[in-house]
Amino acid sequence: MAANLSAPETLPRLLSLSHQLGREERQLAILGEGNTSARLTAGTFLVKASGSNLGTLAEAGVTECRFADILELIDQTGLGDGAVDAALLAARVNPDARKPSVEAMFHAWLLTLPGVNFVGHTHPVAVNRILCTSHARAFAEQRSCPDEIVCCGAASVLVPYVDPGLKLAVAIRAAVRAFVERSGRAPRVVLLENHGLIALGGTPEAVMAATLMTVKAAEVYLGAALLGGPNFLSSETVERIAGRPDEHYREQALGLR
Repeated sequence: MAANLSAPETLPRLLSLSHQLGREERQLAILGEGNTSARLTAGTFLVKASGSNLGTLAEAGVTECRFADILELIDQTGLGDGAVDAALLAARVNPDARKPSVEAMFHAWLLTLPGVNFVGHTHPVAVNRILCTSHARAFAEQRSCPDEIVCCGAASVLVPYVDPGLKLAVAIRAAVRAFVERSGRAPRVVLLENHGLIALGGTPEAVMAATLMTVKAAEVYLGAALLGGPNFLSSETVERIAGRPDEHYREQALGLR
């Protein structure tokens, strides 16, 4: 795990991130869609409670959970929905807190990745227009513009559709582990077929940058598809941009590192 943040500053930063992701005009999430999380201590994390709204999220809509309880849950198979709900409730630090989102399971695991302190999950309209088609893998694994590489990494993880909940957490863990084994680094973006986007980062700014740049990349991809198809950057170009010192400096200046 990455080094702990200052606990008093974590909740305000998580709420601010949630409000930014939930802004209606950005079309990233509406009603109760999407969720956010942040690592609070070595043993606990904060996650949006079930049914809360990102755009209006308040302290009462955030629940502190124990990592160990949630991570143990992901290792179990064959649990029914009732057993999963009971386990999520049992993982709360405060038994009077609201029930954590069922997607707290994948949040907990992603927050154990090196350098990851914040996670934002949304359902952007522009991105889902691609994730609901056969173009999803090409969009995830190839890049169209340099800034997409800077903010989103050299490639994104694509997870085939599975039902939200325990099955999705298990699928995300498997796909991200395979990505790390191939690339030697944690992803910045995980794309879920027919579902949405997960952005990970050390700061809320990194999560916002990855989210907004993925939305821009989706809009570029859609426009390019109408004009004969995307002209992707070569793998050599992608790796060169990903490794350039000046781009690393830009990442630091933008709060991405």
